[in-house]
Amino acid sequence: MIFDRFRVLAAALALALSSLLTSQPAMAQDTASADGPELVIATRDAPPFAMRGDDGEWRGLAIDLWRDIAAQNGYSYRLEESDLTGMIDGVADGRFDASVGALTITAAREEQVDFTHAFYATGFGIAVSETPEAWFTLVTNFFTWDFFKAVLALSALLLVVGVLFWLAERRTNSEEFPQDVKGVGSGFWFSAVTMTTVGYGDKAPRTPAGKIVALIWMFTAILIISTFTGMIASSLTTDRIYGTVTGPDDLPSVKVGSISGSATDDWLSREGIAFDSYDDIESGLAALQQGEIEAFVYDAPLLRYLVNREYRSELRMLPGTFGRQDYGIALPQGNPLREDVNVALLQQIDSDAWDAALNRTLGAQ
Repeated sequence: MIFDRFRVLAAALALALSSLLTSQPAMAQDTASADGPELVIATRDAPPFAMRGDDGEWRGLAIDLWRDIAAQNGYSYRLEESDLTGMIDGVADGRFDASVGALTITAAREEQVDFTHAFYATGFGIAVSETPEAWFTLVTNFFTWDFFKAVLALSALLLVVGVLFWLAERRTNSEEFPQDVKGVGSGFWFSAVTMTTVGYGDKAPRTPAGKIVALIWMFTAILIISTFTGMIASSLTTDRIYGTVTGPDDLPSVKVGSISGSATDDWLSREGIAFDSYDDIESGLAALQQGEIEAFVYDAPLLRYLVNREYRSELRMLPGTFGRQDYGIALPQGNPLREDVNVALLQQIDSDAWDAALNRTLGAQ
């Protein structure tokens, strides 16, 4: 009897020990600590959220945020550079444990990976070439070949009408329209002041033929002045002074640049706006500076950061943003770390340090 009891007790102890040993590996897989496996975190150059310095070290708003999250949860990790597509595909197929940077949360990406809570909300921005000062633009619009052609055509017409006045008046009104070449000049002067309705009164037709020419010319001049005024107004319209792109509605009619595979690509495609694709923001802004495109569309904070730092005198950002973008950290679907990462992320972005970092890097929010 006693022997049987010892045998049952020993079996129970063995079963308990076996359960404890088999449960430990599962617990180790659910957490990633400094003593656990090293996490591979994908990122890409996207200033000011992720930047690789000359020393090879990664820094930026998103990188610093991840460092704080990893420190809070005791994660061991290493950063690995990837492209935009690889940051999503790599997490989905298991090459990366997470992707950190200026990564927009979209429905298409959510089908492949899980995202954390958003840590930054923004929109799309438009960069355009810096336009000259308004007064300079006014002057340059006048001194164009088309403008000079219009002036020459008008002068030729004034000369023709002036000759008609001279022919009608030179015999009976030689005091005002002399019979020599000076009379042609007088006719030109009279046709000009009549057209502009100035009417100095120093010359006037005396003959019936001269009065008929003057009457016809006055009505004709009204049409000419109206047309000429319209031409000048057209050359001085707002789009000439301030640029052809003033907002998203102007994008379909100009040459646009962006980055293929980005959230901006999705928005432009939905709106039916064709664009030239560039590998990165730097090459797109360089193309804009050189006049190859008329507008570059991408994430507003990334554009504003580079324009202000490297293209302040050549490019400018249009006011405001459009569309909606939320940046988040990509994790594999069903990843057990997501809850801990979310908790740490929310604590970090709710801190004064995060607000100070945003204000220091991007300006007042």
